[in-house]
Amino acid sequence: MSITAERKEALIKEHARAEGDTGSPEVQVAILSERIVNLTEHFKGHHKDNHSRRGLLMLVNKRRSLLDYLKKKDQGRYEALIAKLGLRK
Repeated sequence: MSITAERKEALIKEHARAEGDTGSPEVQVAILSERIVNLTEHFKGHHKDNHSRRGLLMLVNKRRSLLDYLKKKDQGRYEALIAKLGLRK
């Protein structure tokens, strides 16, 4: 259910704003989005796994908070990120 180290490193390189950047909202949202997708796939076969469902809800709330922060701080970066990740319709 968690992401591999190689996949996480690829996400960091793709969304980092500078060399060695792992804490920017863009990187954090990308990693959270990957974990959310993995958990969503997990629930297709394990629909009664309520403990993991609670974890999924916490991840979604964390991502929402980071996106709200980014939208408040820099609207352009926010719009670029949601377009890149395909989060909004």
